[in-house]
Amino acid sequence: MQNPFKKMGPATLVAAAFIGPGTVTACMKAGAGFGMSLLWALLLSGGMTILLQETAARIGLITQEGLASVMRNAIEKKWLKILLSWGILTAILGGNTAYEAGNINGAILGLEALFGPDSLVIYPFVIGGLAAILLGFGSYKTLEKFLIGLVVLLSGSFLITAILVGPSMVALIKGVVLVQFPKDSLFTIMALIGTTVVPYNLFLHAALVKEKWQQPSDLSALRTDTKIAVSIGVLVSMAIVITATALPKDSLKSVLDLAEGLAPLYGSFAKIAIGIGLLSAGITSAVTAPLAAAYVVNNCFDLGLKATHWGFKAISLVILALGMCSLLLNYTPISVIVFAQIANGIILPVLVGLLFWLGNNQKMLGKHTNSKTKNILFGIIFIISVGLSIKTLVSVL
Repeated sequence: MQNPFKKMGPATLVAAAFIGPGTVTACMKAGAGFGMSLLWALLLSGGMTILLQETAARIGLITQEGLASVMRNAIEKKWLKILLSWGILTAILGGNTAYEAGNINGAILGLEALFGPDSLVIYPFVIGGLAAILLGFGSYKTLEKFLIGLVVLLSGSFLITAILVGPSMVALIKGVVLVQFPKDSLFTIMALIGTTVVPYNLFLHAALVKEKWQQPSDLSALRTDTKIAVSIGVLVSMAIVITATALPKDSLKSVLDLAEGLAPLYGSFAKIAIGIGLLSAGITSAVTAPLAAAYVVNNCFDLGLKATHWGFKAISLVILALGMCSLLLNYTPISVIVFAQIANGIILPVLVGLLFWLGNNQKMLGKHTNSKTKNILFGIIFIISVGLSIKTLVSVL
């Protein structure tokens, strides 16, 4: 019997990256505050993510280079190259460093839901140690297999809890197909889109694709991989929204409350499932965020390091270590977070514009440029990305 996971590729790591503690929190708030009325926003964000990730991965496959390197090489003016490189570094490296503590903490909450708070003091070292082993000693194939396993685990966990909640099928279908804007929901809608369309995933996907595929003939497999993986991620996000509708809005102060609140209603199995989901989501993000940062640093400074090189691994381990220190000291400089949020807010529409430009570069991609339909969709996505940027800047300034 053929292994159904054998053909899964780097897009699964993208799904693993965006289903992190931030996504769980955003979806939980959406479900608790607005029921299933905002599921359409996740469907929209899934379509956006598929288009952007496919374009980034296609560029990576055809050129066999990282996205940051391709962008730098395509720009002729030196000052623009420098500005773009530092902009990407600030947004991706700064953002991933600032949020790594949250990724680790998400996994810790999963352990707490499963095993209780008695061993809370050792949980950070369990998660940090596991992430360090994977980043320091794991090959691409090891990482891919491990993260695919976690994606399957967290998908099953959140989908099971959504089924246990027993949502109204009419409300569910209505939430998916009808575009609704309940009162005070705009920022939540933008958060749902923003937590799915993640800038660093574009660089991660483009870099990882050459580990799996090298020929233009692999484009079909790449596209299928992207569509399936992102669709799974969106389904999981929808499942979290549905699960959160079972509890009163005021009872959800943190993601751990989701696990605690479901236990009296649906039994201990629901709490275990949520705990497994939180643990898996936290670990996947705690591993992929430093990995993406290492690829970006490698590309922006044109270091030419392979993923197996000790220098490459050292970069990812430094990001992990900074996240661990921030968590253990209970200190994440607010100025760093705000700066990272501003940088990410500005960089998203810039990246969308650059992907549009590169995706139509016939000299670089030959016959594999964007179709007219994709270009129209890029225009729509650019407008939405500007809206996301404005939302981010308004929330932090």
